[in-house]
Amino acid sequence: MNRTDASNKPNGGHANGGGTRNGSRKSKKYRKRGLLTSPGTLTYIGPDIGMKTKIRRIRYNEHMYKEETVKTLEECRAAENGENFITWLNVDGIHETELIAKLGAFYHLHPLLLEDVVNTEHKPKLELYDTGHLFLTLKMLHVDSESPISISAEHVSFVMGNNYVLSFQEELTSDIFTSVENRLEASVGKTRRNGPDYLLFALMDVVVDNYFIVLEKLGDALDATEDQVIRGVQELSLKDMYALKRELTLARRQIWPLRDMVNQLIREDNMRIGRDVIPYYRDLYDHIMQVLDTIDSYRELVASLVDVHLSTISNRMNQVMKTLTIFSAVFMPLTFIVGVYGMNFEFMPELKDPNGYYYVWGLMVAVTVGMIFYFKSKKWM
Repeated sequence: MNRTDASNKPNGGHANGGGTRNGSRKSKKYRKRGLLTSPGTLTYIGPDIGMKTKIRRIRYNEHMYKEETVKTLEECRAAENGENFITWLNVDGIHETELIAKLGAFYHLHPLLLEDVVNTEHKPKLELYDTGHLFLTLKMLHVDSESPISISAEHVSFVMGNNYVLSFQEELTSDIFTSVENRLEASVGKTRRNGPDYLLFALMDVVVDNYFIVLEKLGDALDATEDQVIRGVQELSLKDMYALKRELTLARRQIWPLRDMVNQLIREDNMRIGRDVIPYYRDLYDHIMQVLDTIDSYRELVASLVDVHLSTISNRMNQVMKTLTIFSAVFMPLTFIVGVYGMNFEFMPELKDPNGYYYVWGLMVAVTVGMIFYFKSKKWM
């Protein structure tokens, strides 16, 4: 179906929309944390965004699917427990704190939960609230450039209730959950036949699958670097190698907490995830472990490549020093001979010999050839 962006402002009780995504809309300014404010105060922490927040509501069950762009905040109110469909509210843009606060009031969300939603610097975490809400925040990774490779993290949060799921994402790239929407609309797979716990799994699975795409890009960059190291390319920059290692470290830092979060979700005493859905979360846990193992192996490989590169440079320098040393050793006795006969003594027998000049040259050639043969016999040359 055709999608349109909401166009009304949140301070009038409406969700914002309009405009198109592009790389120039994000300015260089960065909003910092408001210090000395009371806990639960909503302060957006992240890059300045020029676009408006967009909200889409999807309601579905096994036999029904309806998707619409939210035009008024009243449409965002939580579904009644008696309704036999699942509601998915996808919020694209977390920079409008007034709008996020009103959504939190509709769904009775804790102020500290909302504070974590609008803080793009917050590390991944999982919280289980007494109100029945399951809150989870993690990082979606994107490859900004491939030469040299650069990775950025997008802040993504989820709230799961009895019959709904709220998803919050930064307005930085195209909608990362389009594939889930397409599966819901086409009624492909098990999403339409399961509850919000399976929808949460499907959304998290998209994020984890994207980690493999990022790892593929990192692997390509690592293969290119490894090929240069093996070929001994002198123009290979040690700075680029350390930059690759830094990107791997940052990726691991963003993904590592997700391991413990999913492990907590699949515990037997967790009543928020259905037993029939837990196997899917176990599979998700296995994928996360595979990502982490791959990152660790890449980091070890980068460290090894740095050592090999430094050893190659050292060996190349040793070869240069070896050549210079051989030249110095060959010319040292020649310099001695020339120095002896360059002294200004009046009585030197060789000076009166008419063939003395040729004798000295013969001596120098013999010394040179002898030393070269000696170095070769010792396999120094």
